[in-house]
Amino acid sequence: MIAIVELAHAQMLRLCGLLEEVADSLPASVDRRKCLMIACELEPLVRGIHRFEEETLLPAYERALEQRGRGRGSLERLLAEHVEDECFAGELSEALLLLGRDGSVDNPEALGFMLRGFFEGQRRHVAFEREHVLPEIGCMEA
Repeated sequence: MIAIVELAHAQMLRLCGLLEEVADSLPASVDRRKCLMIACELEPLVRGIHRFEEETLLPAYERALEQRGRGRGSLERLLAEHVEDECFAGELSEALLLLGRDGSVDNPEALGFMLRGFFEGQRRHVAFEREHVLPEIGCMEA
């Protein structure tokens, strides 16, 4: 299971890097093809990773927390973030499709903030799982 999580993290961090490249390229140097590719990949990747986490990773994390008598606050927060992230991914996909088709955006600064907000949140999510969730599960599986 941990190998699958690490692969999912690598895929998400790769996508975050691409989103950062788009944000850095705004407004004048946008790679339209890259925007279209990311727009097509973003939502399915986020949903797929979340589905795996909710069916496999987070139940294991919940069991580990229960065994150690810890609360569910972090687990509930992760689940809530999934809902927010999927909505955000949908909005970004739409914006990236428009940018890829038109080559420009009405408010590049706002899109840049949206992109950075999403990929920075994803990087924090991955870091939390690496620093807290995986060690808890690793201890449980040992």
